Amino acid sequence: MNNYNRSMAASQSMDTSVDAGLRTFMLGIYNNMSIGLAITGLVAFFTSQSQPLMQMIYSTPLRWVVMLAPLGFVIYLSVRVMKLSPAAARLWFFTFAAVMGLSLSYIFLVYTGVSITKVFFITAASFGALSLWGYTTKKNLSAMGSFMMMGLFGIIIAMVVNIFLKSSAVDFAISAIGVVIFAGLTAWDTQRLKHSYYEIGADATMAGRVAIMGALSLYLDFLNLFLFLLRFMGGGRN
Repeated sequence: MNNYNRSMAASQSMDTSVDAGLRTFMLGIYNNMSIGLAITGLVAFFTSQSQPLMQMIYSTPLRWVVMLAPLGFVIYLSVRVMKLSPAAARLWFFTFAAVMGLSLSYIFLVYTGVSITKVFFITAASFGALSLWGYTTKKNLSAMGSFMMMGLFGIIIAMVVNIFLKSSAVDFAISAIGVVIFAGLTAWDTQRLKHSYYEIGADATMAGRVAIMGALSLYLDFLNLFLFLLRFMGGGRN
């Protein structure tokens, strides 16, 4: 019996008190994700309003630190989260969100405020619907998740290649495929996190750690879905 089937069997044997526990667990994930997104958005906006800070970031070697630091945070959390307290893991996650805000400050210079706002609300509505489907569906989404992960690696390679090709057609295709990939990952990650709750048991510390990693997963799904939709639909500044 695979992990999905074991968690389904466990969930069917749980009483309503555990259902309340699951709701609390998932609500904690969404709350941390939302706070992380808010931090990223605020840092990105206020950074973009400071010309000296923008020049310091994008006109000096500091830009490489700002670009690569978020990846370092993700790797660190992935490797170390099970050895951190939930409070420490949460602090690392929020720090990562702030650094990500620095790296995304450029979008306020490239796209109009109206465009960013419109795409954000489209992303929020799409994310909510996809996450709800992932939470409620009885269908095992593991195969879809694996396929989307392979697609993610493929799109990363395509983006690197297109740095040299500079093809608008390839860029359009990457944006469209990126939206599909992160839409699928949103549903899969939600289902995966839901069923991970039944595998944790009564270990509150472990649940706290998993909740932070879950918030990180859904945060990345939301953010990438937003960025690909922005590339696909956003109106650039003149």
